[in-house]
Amino acid sequence: QVQLVESGGGLVQPGGSLRLSCAASGTIFSIYAMGWYRQAPGKQRELVAAITSGGNTNYADSVKGRFTISRDNPKNTVYLQMNSLNPEDTAVYYCNANAQVTYLSGTNYYWGQGTQVTVSS
Repeated sequence: QVQLVESGGGLVQPGGSLRLSCAASGTIFSIYAMGWYRQAPGKQRELVAAITSGGNTNYADSVKGRFTISRDNPKNTVYLQMNSLNPEDTAVYYCNANAQVTYLSGTNYYWGQGTQVTVSS
């Protein structure tokens, strides 16, 4: 199994920055795409940003130009640098990974426990 542990959330003022990290551990043969999702109160979970093992990225329109996703493949870690934060970015942010635990197994999607990001003055 694969465990994902997020860190870096917190309270920040509008216009501020935060950097989220997500480290994968456990039985891992390979990790393919990794991404960040968020869920605000009363709203559906939405994709924020994703990155393939080769470094190709995809962003939600609402965060383009403000957020940057990156990953360190040897460390099985994905990051989300969030700049120019605004109150609409307030949500629980979840890490997601598409991983294969052995060379014979198929891939599965794994989720972290979530980290709260609150943007408020």
